[in-house]
Amino acid sequence: MVSDFNSEFLIQAPDYSRVMNDTVLPWLSARGCETSVLSADGHPLFCVSYEAENPVGTVVIVHGFTENAYKYAELIWSLLHLGFSVLAYDQRGHGRSWRADGIPDISVTHVDHFSDYVEDLKTVCNAYKDKLPSPWFLFAHSMGGAVASLYLEQEQHCISAAVFSSPMIAPSVRPFPSFLAALLSSAGSLLGKGKHPPFFMKPYSGPEDFSTSCATDPERFAWYDAVKASVPVFRNSVPSYRWSGEAVRVTRQILAPGAPEKICCPILLFSADIDFSVCREPQEAFVRRLPDGRFIPVPEARHEIFRSVNKVLFPWWHQVILFLKQQAGLPVNGGNES
Repeated sequence: MVSDFNSEFLIQAPDYSRVMNDTVLPWLSARGCETSVLSADGHPLFCVSYEAENPVGTVVIVHGFTENAYKYAELIWSLLHLGFSVLAYDQRGHGRSWRADGIPDISVTHVDHFSDYVEDLKTVCNAYKDKLPSPWFLFAHSMGGAVASLYLEQEQHCISAAVFSSPMIAPSVRPFPSFLAALLSSAGSLLGKGKHPPFFMKPYSGPEDFSTSCATDPERFAWYDAVKASVPVFRNSVPSYRWSGEAVRVTRQILAPGAPEKICCPILLFSADIDFSVCREPQEAFVRRLPDGRFIPVPEARHEIFRSVNKVLFPWWHQVILFLKQQAGLPVNGGNES
């Protein structure tokens, strides 16, 4: 019988949901340690950690906008089987972590200041730095890439290397020019609607449309879409006016004079070829200024590369694992099943 998994423990079986629900999730549930860590301003952040049997390091997962740690179950399964302990958490306003008062709908994603996300990452890392094995690595997707960038630009951190997947160095604000998007978000906040979604966006209302999603694998999309429909706290879907304004302004912070040059660890940045969520040019500008950075385009991938079809996902993840192993000082060999 053909294995349900490829050589790097990603699911290759056609019945993806069965393998996730019957094999991956129970195995992770038995090994995960869930807790809450208080943020610097006193709010609970949901965290889950997993220890590999013979760990070679720790990967910290920093999820993207409207996501949560649960969505990364397949990657966490793979990392653990390959010897990496894992730390994941739900960023404030997301999933099982704290949400601000006054949010009109659970699917609205809000933050007062983008710097709060950065402080939260710092707090989570500090809470676990003596509990999980070094070296430590970041795996940061989309908004998580923006958070990780600002965190790494600070002088004090515990990260040896980082992988960025479709990082939000600059969000795509089509059809508006960035100045107009900033103006609209500021106007909404000034009118007392800062915690409300922009007037042209609707909160979560049920199953989502694969054809307009950030995924290219219908099976991976369907599995998480069902999870999202059944767990209300996972229904983050739209930004608040305030979040939108903070996101537009974050590019200037990340690309401030001298800022990327402060990042002292190697970074591997993957950019999806079909991406309507973030902009590629600022990603390239960011990498050019890094002391040790590499830019890799991913053909045939939408924004969420980790939810790509196998022929795209497997080679991409193989590059991620090779990089992590090299940075951990491990021997690397072999190809990748597809």
